[in-house]
Amino acid sequence: MQMQTKAFQAGARPRASGARGGVVVRVASEQKAASKLILPGDPSAPLMLRALRGEEVERPPVWMMRQAGRYMKVYQDLVKKYPTFRERSERVDLSVEITLQPWHAFKPDGVVLFSDILTPLAGMNIGFDFNSRGPVIADPIRTMEQVKKVSKLNPDEAVPFVGEALRQVSAEVGNGAAVLGFVGAPFTLASYIVEGGSSKNFENIKRMAFSTPDTLHALLDKLADNVADYCRYQADNGAQVIQIFDSWASQLMPQDFDIFAGPYIKKVIDSFKKTHPHVPIILYISGGGGLLERMAECKPDCISIDQSVDLVDGIKRIGKDFAIQGNMDPGVLFGSKETIEERVMDVVNKARSQGVRHVMNLGHGVLPGTPEENVKHYFEIARTAHQRW
Repeated sequence: MQMQTKAFQAGARPRASGARGGVVVRVASEQKAASKLILPGDPSAPLMLRALRGEEVERPPVWMMRQAGRYMKVYQDLVKKYPTFRERSERVDLSVEITLQPWHAFKPDGVVLFSDILTPLAGMNIGFDFNSRGPVIADPIRTMEQVKKVSKLNPDEAVPFVGEALRQVSAEVGNGAAVLGFVGAPFTLASYIVEGGSSKNFENIKRMAFSTPDTLHALLDKLADNVADYCRYQADNGAQVIQIFDSWASQLMPQDFDIFAGPYIKKVIDSFKKTHPHVPIILYISGGGGLLERMAECKPDCISIDQSVDLVDGIKRIGKDFAIQGNMDPGVLFGSKETIEERVMDVVNKARSQGVRHVMNLGHGVLPGTPEENVKHYFEIARTAHQRW
């Protein structure tokens, strides 16, 4: 870990958080939200929040990444009426309805807002949309002049629908579940912004990283500031937990993660924790099995482990100072009910054997076509895991 720490320091390009005079505003925002804050030790707090904070709980909480959406028939029916993703995710009534569909069906311990990691980009002067193949950035950013035009995010002005949706979801679920907000990590956002959308080879952002790294660092620095502010905005409007997705960080060699991804994740977390120390942060990197130790260096409260890593091996690699989330293969949900029960309990028992805080989840988002009755069974087994030990 010594070499990784040095690499982090060598690549530590981000400026100190709090520059540009934002701290006073952020502290005022925290005070404004204080009436909604559930402090550690409050027995009325949702199970997931208590588990993440290390308080005694009767069983591991359970939810699923991407639990709101594509595999549910009620969602598919709604898509026929409202075919564009941006309408579904940016209209408050639709976003709230979709967010609550799995809550009504399965009663997960975490309810995650139906939105997208790209949602705040419009408030940064970066236009985007979605087509049948995914996100599209019509004007990819590849020069320093373009980076200079990326603006500071004002979530109240740019994405007020996110705040309103979170408030409505929070009012609906009460303390029956933790409300989760989420953000994209700076490197993943930059990947979309530089590539112009999804990519297989990431040639444009890697060209920037290895030929004009100052341009990429300038973009990542702006994104880190904006993402931290977006975390604050979600927490101030009802999100009790924030998950950071660095979906494409696993495309980097570990030594390059230490330069272009890790320092900026850490900047987001450090900045957010200065104003919201009691709101847990979960960090997830798809395909990030080779980066677990580096994820730990970012100091989230919880590390979400994907299905490429044995849970016990992963815990031994990062230590027991973190809560752990994961890590059942979502493909198991296409199997028999007996297999689902076996695999849920395997994950739960592995976490228990290591004595760590644990949130039951999949190693990746639930897959399209997953039978809803199998999702229901997954939740039922997880909710009664303490009766099967």
